[in-house]
Amino acid sequence: MAARDGGRELFTILETSADAEGDGRPLNLSVDVKWVEIPFRKPESEEEEEEEEEGETEDEDADESYSAASSDSDLDFSDLEDEEQPGLLDADDVLDEDCTSPDFWGEPDQLVSVEAFGAACGPQHALGGDADALDYFRLLFPDSLFELMVEQTNRHALYRQRRCGKPDAHWHPTDGREMRAFLGLNVLMGVNQLPDLGMYWASDIFIGNAGFKKTMTARRFEKLNRNLHLCERESEPARGELGYDGLHKIRPLLDVLDGTMWDAYVPNRCLTVDECALVVKGRFSPAQYMPARPLRKGLRVWMLCDSRSGYCHRARIYVGRPGEEAALRVGRKAVTALVRGLEGRHHHLFMDGFFTSVPLLQRLLRDGLYACGPTRPARRGYPAALRPRNVGKLAPGEFYQCQRGNLVATVARDAKVVSCLSSNSAGRENMRGVDLCDQLRECYQVGRPGKKWWRYFLWFYVNLCIVNAYVILREARTGAAPGGKPFTQRHFRVRLAQQLIGDYQGARGMERAARKRHADSPLEYGHRLERMSERSRRCRNCTNKGLRHESVFGCKVCNVHLCRGGCFSEFHK
Repeated sequence: MAARDGGRELFTILETSADAEGDGRPLNLSVDVKWVEIPFRKPESEEEEEEEEEGETEDEDADESYSAASSDSDLDFSDLEDEEQPGLLDADDVLDEDCTSPDFWGEPDQLVSVEAFGAACGPQHALGGDADALDYFRLLFPDSLFELMVEQTNRHALYRQRRCGKPDAHWHPTDGREMRAFLGLNVLMGVNQLPDLGMYWASDIFIGNAGFKKTMTARRFEKLNRNLHLCERESEPARGELGYDGLHKIRPLLDVLDGTMWDAYVPNRCLTVDECALVVKGRFSPAQYMPARPLRKGLRVWMLCDSRSGYCHRARIYVGRPGEEAALRVGRKAVTALVRGLEGRHHHLFMDGFFTSVPLLQRLLRDGLYACGPTRPARRGYPAALRPRNVGKLAPGEFYQCQRGNLVATVARDAKVVSCLSSNSAGRENMRGVDLCDQLRECYQVGRPGKKWWRYFLWFYVNLCIVNAYVILREARTGAAPGGKPFTQRHFRVRLAQQLIGDYQGARGMERAARKRHADSPLEYGHRLERMSERSRRCRNCTNKGLRHESVFGCKVCNVHLCRGGCFSEFHK
């Protein structure tokens, strides 16, 4: 691309014609552009030099923010390491050497060949027209995961009791119905959000939720939440041992969901590769610190989403080793892992600037995948002729290009100067896939913040399955949602939670139901005021009204203390 002539470095660039820009028609390379040779020059003003240095500094900081984790990280792993194949990096290194050669880039007058996309795509299921929200959720979150959660939660509860050396009087083994109800309550907490967990079981009629009280007690919910587990803790290999896996605590969940999310929806033509961040509370060693991002600290997940619907096909967790690899190589491995299985299908990928590089686009093009995305001009392989110090100041709407086959490098100025790479001609409107998925997911959070890092990923994947199930149902039905309710994500989540809970009632819920049935004639069912104990206790009816009275009398059927006055009849009503 670049050549030296008599000690002066010259390069050929593409400049737009003013006549072509004015009539609103597409550019024709042979008519609407002109070729000019501009000598290499240094910035004429200190302002240009400062802007250039500032841009390069921001690029370096952004790259480092992805590769650097906290120094005390106890999770020096990447979910991408196991998927790496020995021969891939060697091939990419060869591509790096090729793209840095002086004659790699040429004039943008070559033919860009884009194969047509004709593969079948969309939801893949055999559900009938009467399928409901829970049926679509089971496509992504099968019953086998509930059985796994029940088994491992019971085992972890026994492990905690053996470690403490004494049994837990308030714990009894859980089952599938209770685990589904537990998950349903967590879904409802995202719809009906309260600042404190105990407020759902509050006695105040304006705060407490009768449905939560009917399903299970606050103590039982807390016990399930504390003992919830997905793997065998006793068989987990320690760091440095053979078979050690940093994601061991959620590996069974990842193995199942990776297949169900991929099989339930065949990818469309346009896909988005981007990152999402999980907000964490407290100090977490695996959290990434990124000062150049709106969310400066969080857990990172890279996602492959549909550009039109927001359906997430794959998600990869990354918790990096501090200072081990450059961000560019990590991003390259992330993209190749996300698109594995799409080779030769002529999909169009739209990526964030963190991932886009010349070697990556070369490899994707070789595998039959087209890509487009912004990049950083200081990256290896990007044409030196299009870097800020060589292009200088651009007028609004002005752009320059270099080309090698289908690969086109562009620098243009709109609101600001943007450098990008592409092997297709699609626009930036297809970059919204991950943003759509994040919008649907962030509206209603599932689960509560905790002290364990893997809990954030667990509830992230549960929420992701709900979003994907909603997308599949939305595309499968053009009319009203099941039950005739308006077709919104909120109604879908409420209906899903109701079906997960079903008619399950804990011990306290069955007691309240019996009390309600006997309210009309309490004496007929054995409810009577009698002496409960020698020691007085607080009257339940007065407590519900915010008063403090004690009594030795009460109702043995309801197992509550009540005052001898009108509290007995008032309580049973």
